[in-house]
Amino acid sequence: MLSIQVIGAVAVAAFLLYRILRIGSREKFLPPGPPTIPLLGNLHIFPTHLAYLKMSEWNRQYGDIYSLKIGSGTVVVIGSSQAVYEVLDKSSGLTADRPPNHFVDIVTEGYHLVLSHYGNVWRNMRKGAHEILTLKSALQHRPIQDAESVQLMYDLLTQPKDFFDSIRRFSMSVILSVTFGKRAPHTRTRELLAFFEMHPLWERILMPGSYAPVDFLPFLKYVPERWAAWKGDCKRVKKMQEDLYFGLMEETKHRLEKKGQENGSYMETVIKKADEWGYNYQMVGHLGGTLVEAGSDTTSSFTQTLILALTAFPDVQKKAHEELDRVVGQDRMPQHEDFANLPYCRAVVNEVHRWRPNAPLIPRRAQDDVIYKGYRIPKGATIVENLYGLFHDPETYDDPERFWPDRFILSEFGTKKHLEKDPGRRNNLAFGSGRRICAGFHVGSYSTAINTMNLLWSFSFLPFKDAHGVEQYPDIYNYAQALASFPNPFEVNIQPRSPAHAALIRHAFADHIPDFQRYEHDIAPEDRKLVEALREEVKRSL
Repeated sequence: MLSIQVIGAVAVAAFLLYRILRIGSREKFLPPGPPTIPLLGNLHIFPTHLAYLKMSEWNRQYGDIYSLKIGSGTVVVIGSSQAVYEVLDKSSGLTADRPPNHFVDIVTEGYHLVLSHYGNVWRNMRKGAHEILTLKSALQHRPIQDAESVQLMYDLLTQPKDFFDSIRRFSMSVILSVTFGKRAPHTRTRELLAFFEMHPLWERILMPGSYAPVDFLPFLKYVPERWAAWKGDCKRVKKMQEDLYFGLMEETKHRLEKKGQENGSYMETVIKKADEWGYNYQMVGHLGGTLVEAGSDTTSSFTQTLILALTAFPDVQKKAHEELDRVVGQDRMPQHEDFANLPYCRAVVNEVHRWRPNAPLIPRRAQDDVIYKGYRIPKGATIVENLYGLFHDPETYDDPERFWPDRFILSEFGTKKHLEKDPGRRNNLAFGSGRRICAGFHVGSYSTAINTMNLLWSFSFLPFKDAHGVEQYPDIYNYAQALASFPNPFEVNIQPRSPAHAALIRHAFADHIPDFQRYEHDIAPEDRKLVEALREEVKRSL
């Protein structure tokens, strides 16, 4: 007969095996989702390339809320405006955290406003961001946004083939100007080059699947660096960020010490109030860096997608031209005040945000249990706001893959008519939700409005012709594998709508020189030479 000890040992072993094999299983209180396998859960099918496409497919299969198991961890994906409203807006006090990210902790030491955990440091930095990013302060920076938009028009007029780089320069220059008080006048400006050398590496670190899943398998933190490429990459990006962001911060400090060189940039205020707010050196530098990252990504992604859509859907461009000619005319350039009288242009802006949201997937972390539709989202679970799936739901939007601004003329939120009154509908969903909604909304929305009007008023965006004269339309699905939604470079034939339009662009560029100069105290000598040469060229062309 077997001894009691042997029976006990077998029972314990069986129990441990059962518990191990249960790892990866979906708990009964969770919403449904793809079938799991022991230990891995859904890790073996978790998408690593354009993940929002597969996750949106699962939303259509399992509903507006479903779950994934990543080992013993839980991911809950929400893909409807109602779910966003109930889980992230109404329950924002429970869902304002971010998932743990060991890489972020190494690179930013927990001081990244967008990625850091919900706690005292985040609340303090968010409070400061809200104090500087008011509508009143944003109004003070509209002259440089107008000026940079005009330079973008001039660059597209004179160097149309370089439009991708010109858009990146525009977006980077605006956010550098309003944040650190120093613009990037050229595509070869040192700070611009440093940012675009660093940022792809930073995005790779943040991209799920790029490295070992340290947060789900914590023992990987102790693997030696020779076998853990992420350790060296994190160190490299940390140094690159600190060299750029803290260098800009020091320049801002020095400018504050000189009379007549203040320009009202956000970091001037942060530096002055750092002691009052309880900010240390790292908090000041990383707040500025976070604003630069957020502002550069969103505006350039929007503008590149805008041009892609206008080229691929010429009927949209035709309607917008007709509206601008009727309301603004061809004898002057658009002003922001015109935007209220341009419903179709406003619809174009809303449709860009819907069609290709800049952040298709936004992660959160539940700080406590949250109940939705009878399911329990457990404390500690990762919550993914699937904006792409939300905006491409065929039950909500007619022909969602089509770029069709008319939907926002026919319905306030672009939805099918009977869904207009659903809770949670709003046209700023692309800017986030709850306590994590974008603090720089006023600056970003102004840039998208003025750029949309200016580019549509100034240019025709036409498909390029190949060697045989055949028009080649861009691939509307050719998007980069990145956290932000960027189209890969494409070819387009950019033409001024008339010689009169071109002349007005040149005159406007010359008129905005004083607005540029306010943010040029600290630009490099080589940039100053290029700026002077460019302005002489413009004056000769008038």
